[in-house]
Amino acid sequence: MKLSKAGLQNKKDWEEAGIRLPGFDLSKVHRDTVAHPIWLHFGAGNIFRGFIAVLQQRLIQSGLESRGIIAADTFDYDMIDQIYRPFDNLALNVGLQADGDTVMEVVASVAEALKADWGDTDSRKRLSQIICDPALQLVSFTITEKGYAIHDIRGELTEAVRTDIEAGPLSPCGHTMSIVCALLLERFSNGAYPIALCSMDNCSRNGERLRESVIAIAKGWRQRGYVTDSFIEYLTNPGNVSFPWSMIDKITPRPSKEMEELLYRKGVEGMTPVVTGKNTYIAPFVNAEIPQYLVIEDCFPNGRPPLEQAGVYLTDRDTVNKVETMKVTTCLNPLHTAMAVFGCLLGYQHIAEEMRDEDIRKLVEGIGYQEGLPVVVDPGIIDPREFIDEVIQMRLPNPYIPDTPQRIATDTSMKISIRFGETIKSYVNSPAHQVEELTFIPLAIAGWLRYLLGYSDDGEEMDLSGDPMLGELRERLEGIRYDDRSTYHGQLKEILQNRQIFAQDLCEAGIAAKIETMFCRMLGGKGSVRETLHSYVNQQEQGES
Repeated sequence: MKLSKAGLQNKKDWEEAGIRLPGFDLSKVHRDTVAHPIWLHFGAGNIFRGFIAVLQQRLIQSGLESRGIIAADTFDYDMIDQIYRPFDNLALNVGLQADGDTVMEVVASVAEALKADWGDTDSRKRLSQIICDPALQLVSFTITEKGYAIHDIRGELTEAVRTDIEAGPLSPCGHTMSIVCALLLERFSNGAYPIALCSMDNCSRNGERLRESVIAIAKGWRQRGYVTDSFIEYLTNPGNVSFPWSMIDKITPRPSKEMEELLYRKGVEGMTPVVTGKNTYIAPFVNAEIPQYLVIEDCFPNGRPPLEQAGVYLTDRDTVNKVETMKVTTCLNPLHTAMAVFGCLLGYQHIAEEMRDEDIRKLVEGIGYQEGLPVVVDPGIIDPREFIDEVIQMRLPNPYIPDTPQRIATDTSMKISIRFGETIKSYVNSPAHQVEELTFIPLAIAGWLRYLLGYSDDGEEMDLSGDPMLGELRERLEGIRYDDRSTYHGQLKEILQNRQIFAQDLCEAGIAAKIETMFCRMLGGKGSVRETLHSYVNQQEQGES
């Protein structure tokens, strides 16, 4: 069986393999979508194919929508050439249950896949056609947190963004936000139709970040005379252009060898993953967990698909913010980051394996239940304790989710301010709690700093996951040896004072000394990371009993 429009004609083989096929006319849906798109999505990776595209498929199959989505990628064009076009833009979605069972279906809601290359005449022409269509309701994004970053660590515009602002909207753009702003200018100049731009990335206040980046570029163009005040007014009027906030949650790890082999045994051809030129590891199939959450601020000036009929929570901004804060600062993301750094240090290759490590399990339970829950705000639509129960008892221990600490450790410097910094801030500002009460969160931060030295707890040199601040951080740690406590001379101070990393100065917050003590304890050579982790999580447990 081949994953293609022609290959789907042999329905019997797919059904016998237990793979559900789309129950609609693919040709008509795709034709109508290309002619008059309602939804354009930037970021064509796994979370899009395994979650967002599936939502629209549900609506099409229910007769609630007649058009699908157009996918575009600004970062890795190889995905379009190697994963989308050879398979007629189809994807095979594999849902992984904790008991080992799988739920498989072909996702066919993506009608077209584009390289969002503003410097390519054909790509630009097609993107302009899409953005100028009055029917277009929604442009969504899963481009990762760094996709919205237009400033460097010093708070200045990056070189790519400065170049784009100097060149203007008609010249090739080097940053995704510049391309988005140029597209909005096209829509403004060709009818000024309303539109919603919705970030679905896993970062705090994602809609606000998207809005600020786009408007900053537009204002830079205005200062140079490339656009008028009317364009700025169009962007800043939510009746014209809205930037709804959202919270998304679904683990979609890199494709596993076990799933590839299972699909081959079922008779599906061509499932071998590829590694693109941008080092993206991706396959024609997506393996992902079953639990999923998407909460979106209901602010769509040109209408929207009835996403609530596909299980999406549509609500107000305040509720979205509370749900996102609950998840990102307490119930999932900080647990993931703690597991990532200690998992790498202790030689783990799978997240589920870590949950069988008593010390690591106590650490994540302590971060979530003991330190996070007391200060988290209940959003009302999702119960925080029930959410964290599901995470710790079902999701993280699922042995069939091939997620790795190495993947989760990527870009930690961009995430840690939200995942740990906000809870620290809550303790600093709370009349009912003292920052001195915190142990597990400082331990996770100390573990991350020890991880940055590049040596495992066994004393072996290890590869560090990608991070835009990696070079600078390692430079600040220069001279510190993982096996010699005497080499520490306060090198952490400058890092711990960095408000961009931690959302505040940890020295002023009164928690830096504890982190330094924990970090130094891990500099005792082989086994000192384990000894430190074991001591603190059990010391805390004994203190409660």
